[in-house]
Amino acid sequence: QVRLVESGGGLVQSGGSLRLSCAASGFTLNYYGIGWFRQAPGKEREGVSSMGNSDGSTYYADSVKGRFTISRDNAKNTMYLQMNSLTPEDTAVYYCAADRWADPLVALTLPDEYDYWGEGTQVTVSS
Repeated sequence: QVRLVESGGGLVQSGGSLRLSCAASGFTLNYYGIGWFRQAPGKEREGVSSMGNSDGSTYYADSVKGRFTISRDNAKNTMYLQMNSLTPEDTAVYYCAADRWADPLVALTLPDEYDYWGEGTQVTVSS
């Protein structure tokens, strides 16, 4: 059974850091493009970051460039999102996603490109 399970969300003060994890099971994450998305109350789901499955190319939304870093640990079949210098505007439910064929640049703005999704983890940044 294919599953993606996020963890690492929580409450943090503005300027703080969090690392989100997303453990994959039922498939080998190494062969998949991966992405992180977020959805704040009353807003549409937006792409945060993505990574290709071949050359490891990474892409970031302008709002998080220089602050967030996407990575993966193939041995642990897990992907990560390191988030630094958090602001209240980063408050949202964060979702991980994976797809065998998604183009990471295209998929950053088209979440439907991803077939597999986690349930989400809440990140709240207080001012």
